[in-house]
Amino acid sequence: MNYYIIAGEASGDLHGSNLINALKIEDSKANIRCWGGDLMLKAGGTLVKHYKETAFMGFLEVLFNLNAIFKNIKMCKTDILDFKPDVLIFIDYSGFNLRIAKWAKLQNIKTNYYISPQIWASRENRITRIKRDVDAMYVILPFEKAFYEKKHNFSVEFVGHPLIDAIENKTEIDEDIFRSENAIKSNKPIIALLPGSREQEVKKMLSIMLSVIDSFTDFEFVIAGAPSLEHEFYAQFLKNPNVSFVANKTYELLSISHAALVTSGTATLETALFNVPQVVCYKASWLSYQIAKQLITLDYISLVNLIMDKEVVKELIQNELNTQNLKVELTKIINGKERQLMLDEYTFLKQKLGGAGASAKAAKLIVLNA
Repeated sequence: MNYYIIAGEASGDLHGSNLINALKIEDSKANIRCWGGDLMLKAGGTLVKHYKETAFMGFLEVLFNLNAIFKNIKMCKTDILDFKPDVLIFIDYSGFNLRIAKWAKLQNIKTNYYISPQIWASRENRITRIKRDVDAMYVILPFEKAFYEKKHNFSVEFVGHPLIDAIENKTEIDEDIFRSENAIKSNKPIIALLPGSREQEVKKMLSIMLSVIDSFTDFEFVIAGAPSLEHEFYAQFLKNPNVSFVANKTYELLSISHAALVTSGTATLETALFNVPQVVCYKASWLSYQIAKQLITLDYISLVNLIMDKEVVKELIQNELNTQNLKVELTKIINGKERQLMLDEYTFLKQKLGGAGASAKAAKLIVLNA
C-alpha cells in the first residue's frame, strides 16, 4: 500500500522513522512518502520536505512566515494527490496537519493520527476538527485515552510511548571512547545541557543554562547539539573551558550524564527514561508567554510531571528561570535525597508509559484500518 506521513520536527522525525520500519514489517510492499527529516529518509521513506524548512516556533515567527506556511500547505496537497496514498498518517505538528486533515477528508483519503496534538494542554476546541477529520487516532500518553474517550466520546487506541523503543534500541557505548571521539575536555562527571532544537530557543536557553557553570567546577557541562542547527551556530557558546559540545548524539550523551538542564518538551521525558535527574527550563518572549498563559491551563509543562500528575522534576518557568534558582535546583539533584527521590519516581513513570512496542502496535493498527 501507499503511505504518506507528515512530521514537522526532530521528535516527529524520530518517531516517524520507527513507524516506517514497523510499517515495512507489517506490509512488505509498503511505499512510503513523507515530510520529516534524515531519520525518516534513512528508514526508507521518500522525503518530500525536510522539517528544517518548515519548523516555525512561537506566535510571532508563525505570523512572519505565513506566506511560506501557506505555500507548504499547497505543495503538500498537490503532492498527496499525485501520490494517491491509501492512508495519510499525521505525527503531531497540529497547526499544519489538522489543515491537511480537513482537506484530505473532503478528498476521501483515509486519515490516521499517530501522536496526538496536545489539545489537553491548550485549544481543546480542536477536538471538533479531530472528530470530524481523523478516522483513527493512536495516542502515546496514558491519560490521553481517558481524555478523548470519557471527556469527548472519541475512541482512540493507546499504543504506549515510542521513546521507550527508541531508547531501548540504542546500543551501549564506551564512555571513554565517546569522550575521546567527541573532544569532551575532561573526565569530570557530566551535566548535559539540552537547550532545544530551534535557533531562537537555543540562544535564549543556553545563555541562562551556562550562567551557572562557574559554580560547578567539579563538573563538565556538555551541550547537546540539535540536528536542525549547524555546528558553527554553537561556537559562540563554547568559550568557557568547562563547556564541551556533541552534535546529534543526545541519547549517547544522556547515557553517561550525571544530571541535566533541559528545555521543556519531549527532551524532559527522554532524560527521565535515561534515569538522569534534571531541572526543566522554559522561557519565552514576554508576548508569547502572555498569550500562552491564556491558552494553556495545565498545572505543569513537562511531560514527566504531566504523566505522573505531580511535581517529580522541578520546573523553572519564565522569571523563575534565573541563575540563582538554577544553582539551587541543580545542587539538589547532584547529590542527596532529592536526587534519589527523582530516580525512584522515574521507575514508576516507565511503568505508566506501557512498555515497549509502540511503533509496532501503531503500524499493525494502521495497516488493519487502511
